[in-house]
Amino acid sequence: MDFDLTPEQRQLREAVRALGQRYGHGYFVARAKAGEHTTELWDEAGRLGYLGVNIPTEYGGGGGGITELAIVCEELAAAGCPLLLLVVSPAIAGTVIGRHGTEAQRRAFLPGLADGTLKIAFAITEPEAGSNFHRLGTVARRDGGDWLLSGRKCFISGVDEAAYVLVVARIEDSEQDSEQDSEQDSEQGGADGRQGGTGGGRLRPALFVVPTDAPGLTRSKLEMEVVSPENQWLLYFDDVRLPADALIGGTAEPGDRGGLEAGLPALFAGLNPERITVAAMGAGTGRYAIERASTYTASRQVWGRPIGAHQGVSHPLAHAAIQVELARLMIAKAATLYDAGRDVEAGVAANMAKYASGEAAALAVDTAIQVHGGNGMTTDYGVATLLGAVRAGRIAPVSREMILNFVAQRVLQQPRSY
Repeated sequence: MDFDLTPEQRQLREAVRALGQRYGHGYFVARAKAGEHTTELWDEAGRLGYLGVNIPTEYGGGGGGITELAIVCEELAAAGCPLLLLVVSPAIAGTVIGRHGTEAQRRAFLPGLADGTLKIAFAITEPEAGSNFHRLGTVARRDGGDWLLSGRKCFISGVDEAAYVLVVARIEDSEQDSEQDSEQDSEQGGADGRQGGTGGGRLRPALFVVPTDAPGLTRSKLEMEVVSPENQWLLYFDDVRLPADALIGGTAEPGDRGGLEAGLPALFAGLNPERITVAAMGAGTGRYAIERASTYTASRQVWGRPIGAHQGVSHPLAHAAIQVELARLMIAKAATLYDAGRDVEAGVAANMAKYASGEAAALAVDTAIQVHGGNGMTTDYGVATLLGAVRAGRIAPVSREMILNFVAQRVLQQPRSY
């Protein structure tokens, strides 16, 4: 068992850390509060090759894996610049297209994802379905050689910055195909944590790459109590017409069913990288908060000594630091298993990593605010600005309760509760 980074991974970590520190949390907050995006940081990270570390080299990427992308996510967050679109664009969309797209789709999208000139949002969540993707109401139906897409999505990040959105929809299929999907879902559902009951018949999932300016696609902004440069959106699809090759894994060839066969595996292929990179962002945020708090408590003097000399201050910080470090170990395990192709084990580890990181980040930020006293609630001290984000990290992209359900069922072999 080796806990050391490779020389290349160590260099990547150091380089991304230096980039993040040149921008810093002040830059991140200023852009967010001005209603602007962190375009300069994103563009520079793309030029330096950090956004595409997990994209194959033949498409302009670094040829690494989710381990390397998790390093990028963590180090930017540790510098106070957590970039949510790293999760959405290279981690989810890049993995889905890289694993299950056609060669034409890989050539069309992966180079832009690799250098950051292209962003692809991801749309799965719906107002009524919540965490149960089997209940998705967004439906794709054939119309000649095209597809017509109708439905709604909510909490979709960064659509205003993206040229495309990767949409999870459902397609009616034969009873035999539905039975095969049920068996496949039973095998792969552990990699998700969003699974739920299916009564009333099944509809096969499929993924479509949809231009964000497509006729029939409209959006409205969700006002959030989170300091973030990435906005959240409601999307409405009103018979959005798409060509046959908009279906991931599908082509324009008559009778081609590749995209239909790819639907469920493609969906699950993107969800474990999502868990791992979200967890890495949380761990980085926790590190940032603890570093800010430790610097403050070591220098802030009350009653003639630094407040960090009091165990009532230092012990909570030490506890939070331990929780963050434990989460980092689980993230490294999940990423290693995923990159090794051990998808079932990676699914368990990815969910555990996301849970551990969400709890640790929330604890770290809350503790950092507390040891700052009143200063902790000011913008200048740079910790309260993270409250909304770390609280959201215990809910999205899958809630802590659904992860506990998953662990109880898949790891502890308990009966399903839902």
